[in-house]
Amino acid sequence: MNSVYWLAASLVPVLGATGSLREGAAIGVCAILMSTLHQLLLAPLRQRLATWAYMLASLLLLAALASCLQLALRAWLLPLAIALGHYPALLCLQCLVYDHLLPSQGHWRLLVRHLGAMLAICLLLGASRQGLAQLAGLHLASLAPGALLLLGLLLALYNRLRPGPAHPRRQGKR
Repeated sequence: MNSVYWLAASLVPVLGATGSLREGAAIGVCAILMSTLHQLLLAPLRQRLATWAYMLASLLLLAALASCLQLALRAWLLPLAIALGHYPALLCLQCLVYDHLLPSQGHWRLLVRHLGAMLAICLLLGASRQGLAQLAGLHLASLAPGALLLLGLLLALYNRLRPGPAHPRRQGKR
């Protein structure tokens, strides 16, 4: 499985749990909290364990973190926990992606950048979906397929506005 499939699978909680700005902010904060705790608690074990033992420790830690996160949401924010459903538990997949794809050098700086972008995407998707569903009356925006379409439109807009060189095949020959 290559990195594109890992990244696509890690978008499931973002697309499913960003029905409103409040839910987008909640799933973004949960992703930051869970990924940071996962990396902090595994840092001392990274050099000491073999590959299979490290993966097992990572999976056990993720299961414990997801359970604690679900219990904390249900204890303190029950309406939000019901609205988010099981999507906070799917953040385990995203934590595995970060652990698998991030390099060993500059690990924390890149993780902070990715988590900041993740929070921005969650907030932007949540606000856009809430606005389109409530203000414009587009019911599709509140559903998961609408989130996928909206994410595609936001990425297309980002690519259009981003300055950068054209692909070599698209450049004219003189």
